[in-house]
Amino acid sequence: MRPRFLLHVFALLLLFTASLCTSSQTALVKPQDPRLAYMGRVGKPSPEAAELYWSGTSVKLNFEGTDVQARLKDNTGNSYYQVVLDGDTVGTIQPDTASRLFTLARQVKRGQHTVELFKRTEWDKGTTTFYGFELGKGGKALPPSAKPKRSIEFYGNSITAGYAVHDYSGKDSPLGLNTDNYLSYAARTARHFNADYTCVCKSGIGILVSWGPIIMPEIFDRLNPSDPASKWDFTQKQPDVVVVNLFQNDSWLVNRPEHEQFKRRFGNEKPTERQIITAYQNFVKSIRARYPNAHIIAMLGNMDITRQGSPWPGYVEQAVAGLQDKNVYTLFAPYKDTPGHPRVEEQQAMAEQLIRFIEKNIEW
Repeated sequence: MRPRFLLHVFALLLLFTASLCTSSQTALVKPQDPRLAYMGRVGKPSPEAAELYWSGTSVKLNFEGTDVQARLKDNTGNSYYQVVLDGDTVGTIQPDTASRLFTLARQVKRGQHTVELFKRTEWDKGTTTFYGFELGKGGKALPPSAKPKRSIEFYGNSITAGYAVHDYSGKDSPLGLNTDNYLSYAARTARHFNADYTCVCKSGIGILVSWGPIIMPEIFDRLNPSDPASKWDFTQKQPDVVVVNLFQNDSWLVNRPEHEQFKRRFGNEKPTERQIITAYQNFVKSIRARYPNAHIIAMLGNMDITRQGSPWPGYVEQAVAGLQDKNVYTLFAPYKDTPGHPRVEEQQAMAEQLIRFIEKNIEW
């Protein structure tokens, strides 16, 4: 009888141990789980990974529990993410070049919550691979919230990226946490309208010429901005409103014949006004071809492109008038008349202006 008794005891111990392991296991929510809600252009190379490139890209999860982590890996280690819990920013994280878990919320009040990871930095700072969320003991992923009824998409430069928005030192540095797309006028506007948000931006970029080798017409249709062969499927979503805020860099570089990008794009001759206007029209036509029903706002500002005497608002007005498209509008943010890039309060002012304009002129 003794051997049989010991066998029963051993079996009970195994069951008890197994129940302990099961109850302490975390719940893994993989990148392709339908309970996740992504915003922006997100790469999905496999069921086990998603890739986040562009500023403002985010992933959100509704969950029940007290603890949540995310497994991430960045190809440079220079990307930063805003952690948003139940609509409030609760911290920032900087993914490593090695895959590891990052705690996003710990020992929060038990119940239903929403966590979001929002990419603050630009695509040239790094691509982040997202391997999923892990929920603590007893945690459970919940169905996603209803999809936003509105969708807004931005094409822009450093102003739209939120470049150096936190740098009040006068150095205008994009390093570290200084750049913050979450507080850009673009992201603020999207949150105001509870709209799905896509941001296609790059500091230094232009329509005719950029400070670097890529111009917006060459990159606007990419999924992975670093890969010319990676194309975005525009049929995935049709935004109600598209905002184009470009030309700030063009306005400087067309007057810099010594710059290598001037020489590359124009040779020895500065583009004419007609060439500038036509280039803008062609880019808007490219947007219109992808989004036949969208309202398109041709926006400028708030740096020196809208200072008194600048010809660039006039170029945009002529370009828009020539398109003869009743759903293309112009909006110029006043020149901020302060050094460097727009800071937090100046981004807020642009957001308020854009919000008022949309509320007054667009039904969506």
